[in-house]
Amino acid sequence: MSNGMHSNLISQLDKLKRHNRQGSIKTRGRYYEAMRRFCRFLAERYRLEKLSNIAPKHLHGYVKLLQDAGLSPATLKTDLSAIRFWHSKISNPRHKLPDNSAFGVERRSHGKENRAWSDDEFTKMLRLTAGMGRDDYVTALTLAYYAGMRIEECFTLDTAMAEKALRTGEITFHGKNGRWRTVPVDGHVAEQLQIMLKKVRRGSKLLTPANVPVGNAIHNFQKFIERHRDEIRSPDGGAERGAAVTLTAHGLRHSYACRQYLQFREQGDDYEQACRKVSQLLGHNRPGITARYLAAMRELSINKQHLENTGIVESRKEAPPLWISESMTRKKS
Repeated sequence: MSNGMHSNLISQLDKLKRHNRQGSIKTRGRYYEAMRRFCRFLAERYRLEKLSNIAPKHLHGYVKLLQDAGLSPATLKTDLSAIRFWHSKISNPRHKLPDNSAFGVERRSHGKENRAWSDDEFTKMLRLTAGMGRDDYVTALTLAYYAGMRIEECFTLDTAMAEKALRTGEITFHGKNGRWRTVPVDGHVAEQLQIMLKKVRRGSKLLTPANVPVGNAIHNFQKFIERHRDEIRSPDGGAERGAAVTLTAHGLRHSYACRQYLQFREQGDDYEQACRKVSQLLGHNRPGITARYLAAMRELSINKQHLENTGIVESRKEAPPLWISESMTRKKS
């Protein structure tokens, strides 16, 4: 029954979309996908039949769901903006939607939030996942942690890309905003690619079954981490992140960024050179964003004495701060 309600809500959304030309193509697309997810939530949780009946209680329920899933305040704000955008296009809506203050959505922390997994947490999750026989999830965890792959890149990776990566020793992605980036394939990644290539049919996606939409496969993986993250959360890692910050799939990219930064500093790169190389590997080339990924470098337990010895923990008087100031971030963005 909820499937029919969901289809009905999507039909109403598509009608709004056909008559809307406001905003850039990219923004409209992002807002449309966010609203589609909200429509599924409305159908499954509240059995809502009309978009015009969206009420504050629906947003409160959705925000709680996203917060429990570990989504960042920035992502929450974007999704809420999308919902308000489409709600404003509805003729005669029954309810006025509240602003963000009603949901306790915190302000963005500009790179001060540590989202990285500790080595111990990653190892525990790998063991737990392998013990369940989920080689696909072991591979997704490995690709994110050792190659910095986005979750979308993991679940759209096909056998041809995996075979090429094993031949050339690197993976090339067409990432966000049309940017291409190339990431080296280390032994851990190569091993998992080989395992999965033996399990799946040639010409198919490596981690997403043929009869499952990529979005659903990603959602299932995120829910898997959500169900088991408290089991593997280490006392040290939890204390450093703080109770409000949860382990998410995206946090594995933060761990990757921190390790790569350490490696570049050990190789003799200075602060700016190391940050620039990490930025290129992550695929965004924006110093402000890189600073957010490296937020954990202040307190992550990757041998603090080593950080001091290699000059990563620097005083603000001696060198530019690794965690770029808000004003610098705004100028670079």
